[in-house]
Amino acid sequence: MSADGYDARADFLVEAREILDRLGEQVVALEQEPGDRATLDAVFRGFHTIKGGAGFLDLPPMVHLCHAFEDRIDAARSGSCGLDAAAFDGAQRAVDILLDMLDALSRGEDLDEVDPALLRQVRGADAPAAPAAEPAFEMPDNLDDLDFDALLDSLHGEGAIPGAAPPPPPPKPTPAPKPAAAKPAAAEKPALAPAEAEHTVRVDVRRLDALVNLVGELVLARNRLKTLRPDLHDENLDRAVTALDTVTARLQGAVMSARMQPVSRVFTRFPKLARDVARQLDKQVELVVEGGDTELDRNLVEALADPLVHLVRNAIDHGIEMPAVRHAVGKPEQGRVRLAAQQEGDHVAIEVSDDGGGIDAEAIRRSAIRKGLIDNETAGRLSEDECLSLLFLPGFSTRTEVSDLSGRGVGMDVVQSKIRELSGQVQIQSELGRGSRFIIRVPLTLAILPTLLVELDDDVYALPLVRVVEVVTHDDSQVMWMDGQKILDLRERPLPVLSLREWLGKGKGVADATRGVVLQAGEQRFCMLVDRVLGREEVVIKALPRSLRGLPGYAGASLVGDGRMALILDVDALLESAQRSSSASARGR
Repeated sequence: MSADGYDARADFLVEAREILDRLGEQVVALEQEPGDRATLDAVFRGFHTIKGGAGFLDLPPMVHLCHAFEDRIDAARSGSCGLDAAAFDGAQRAVDILLDMLDALSRGEDLDEVDPALLRQVRGADAPAAPAAEPAFEMPDNLDDLDFDALLDSLHGEGAIPGAAPPPPPPKPTPAPKPAAAKPAAAEKPALAPAEAEHTVRVDVRRLDALVNLVGELVLARNRLKTLRPDLHDENLDRAVTALDTVTARLQGAVMSARMQPVSRVFTRFPKLARDVARQLDKQVELVVEGGDTELDRNLVEALADPLVHLVRNAIDHGIEMPAVRHAVGKPEQGRVRLAAQQEGDHVAIEVSDDGGGIDAEAIRRSAIRKGLIDNETAGRLSEDECLSLLFLPGFSTRTEVSDLSGRGVGMDVVQSKIRELSGQVQIQSELGRGSRFIIRVPLTLAILPTLLVELDDDVYALPLVRVVEVVTHDDSQVMWMDGQKILDLRERPLPVLSLREWLGKGKGVADATRGVVLQAGEQRFCMLVDRVLGREEVVIKALPRSLRGLPGYAGASLVGDGRMALILDVDALLESAQRSSSASARGR
């Protein structure tokens, strides 16, 4: 790190990783359309930019690997050696090795020298050993984009490291117009760079987190003032609170937007992942990515990466059939996996779908019984949607063979637990022979959560608003009993009934359960009975008190507008806990 605190290596690690994520996607796109000159140039620039940064930081192995693929791209641009399947395999392997190098650098390890055989494979057997000196200047169509790369080469030599002895300058070409045309462009870019740089600034994420925490405290203070306002009857105070409410809302939106990032930050890695998995399984798969510009809190974007990897792998491995099977049933031999995101109100829905064979609910039922995850009687009462939800049970798998990708009984339960940690939910929809859809819904941000406040005696509880379907008036005479469980017939749709008072072990109150809140938990809806519904309020999520940590049914705590502490309920865990208690009571009888 330099004396002024600037850490060039840290910046390089962040930027190089982003470039490599894009390169994986760009190489897949180039493989589909090898004649696309714009994509070819983008791939060249990606490797060249990493090479320049690695040269500046004195990382020869990384420089040599990037330079080898530049040779291969140069041969393709000059027409002397076209890109074939081996070239694309080499490019993807180069991306993987460069990512491994970045991981090693982040751990403070030295880089090993690259195997010369690998460099020959990446460069290609028919490609020239070294690129010509002027290819970057022989592209009038993209001269403005590539002239800075050419300038770097002229300063450091192609593939060279700053500080080393410079190579002898190449002979000046006889026709001068092209270099002459390049010089003004190269001179103009540095002049524009300072003005362009003023539009952005790199900020440590910890500073953004501190701002979010401060805004959260301001939201709590705002809520407290709004609660006190009706009791004070002061017109001037009323106007001041209204102004504070407006400014707080605008500040909250501005700070949250500073933490928002497009989901394309995660989506860019999936074309390469889909290609690698499909080739490993000898399947033909097209990955369609939509809605990459949908924005989420940066913490959520990073946390969604692993669950989405599981879902995309499973869609290709479990969902998409082999080409011969698809052909036999009249489907195109190439399967289709769709990864899409869109904002829905105050949450974002991300869908992973495929046009494969679908999921057999009866096979899931039989497998769950065989593995002892559920008994025969309970399994017989499950609907098709509830059978699909069994996929999320720990240790569940329908595979009889274990492969590198699946069959070990892990994966889907990890997906659900991770999404629950993000206050989200996963839903499954499937049709035999037509394909499956996995839909993830998560809030836009985890810092400030829109909730519905409910009350039991003098205690306040918060329900994530994204899980609330509707509020109904409860009449105990409308509740029926079915298989030892309370059921509410809501518009000819039977819903399990859960009394929050009974779940908490409280006795009957004066206004016992006069309201019901219909909640969504995965594919299932249920009605939770409460004393009163106080209304909607944005709360700031805080860690649970130590005495409650680890207890099922609780997701966090917060202060509400009247100064009381509210416990934030985990809807999924609440329902599961109630169902386990109900089953235990039924067995006891």
